[in-house]
Amino acid sequence: NAPSMADYRMEDLVAELNRTAARVAREVAHEFEMRDSSRPPYVAGVLGPTNKTASISPDVNDPGFRNVSFDELVATYAVATRALIEGGADLILLETIFDTLNAKAAIFAVETVFDEIGQRLPVMISGTITDQSGRTLTGQTPEAFWNSVRHARPLSIGLNCALGAQLMRPYIEELSQVCDASVSAYPNAGLPNPLAPTGYDELPADTAGFLKEFASAGFVNIVGGCCGTTPAHIQAIVDAVAAVPRRTVPVIERQLRLSGLE
Repeated sequence: NAPSMADYRMEDLVAELNRTAARVAREVAHEFEMRDSSRPPYVAGVLGPTNKTASISPDVNDPGFRNVSFDELVATYAVATRALIEGGADLILLETIFDTLNAKAAIFAVETVFDEIGQRLPVMISGTITDQSGRTLTGQTPEAFWNSVRHARPLSIGLNCALGAQLMRPYIEELSQVCDASVSAYPNAGLPNPLAPTGYDELPADTAGFLKEFASAGFVNIVGGCCGTTPAHIQAIVDAVAAVPRRTVPVIERQLRLSGLE
């Protein structure tokens, strides 16, 4: 996205980078599908959170100041979305969301592109809880975050990054109880630790054990790993949850719900 790439004066490469990344992932997915057609892989075209927030001022002396606008976010997310689809993405994943207004800009951009091309891909959404307060950076609980983005009719809603699986548990449980979509969880391998061999605390068996408990409790449909997880972590997670039934997506009556920003 342009705000993040601006740090390197590479804003004009947003389309190329997204298109190429999706194409490479598509090629690798095809290779794996040729090896085992019983497990077809899918390519998720990712729209990251950017390094700017549309809801919070970066200047403590000027609370009303913003260094990025909603329209600017929509524009760059639209460029990225078109390129990801051109590169062969099967679905769009909005992830590591710390600011719901950024996410709403991404949703608007994605829906605009879908209208333009006359095709709708599945959309997955994943927020991030930044600390043990249990809220996103802009102050929403998991339930409030879901209420704010449910209009996008996502294939899944979930959490990733920030906390390790052990600390993420209560927030995944909360999501599983209030949303009528699949729930995803791909945590970090624990909290960052520069003294640990991989820079994070959890070994593959640790992360896999926590996620297996999530699955056994009926909290999740999709699991994986974020920062600090290695191929060994992912393999351990696959082995741990292979025999555990997926969460049953509940039928929840649609009614007025609060977003947490009233």
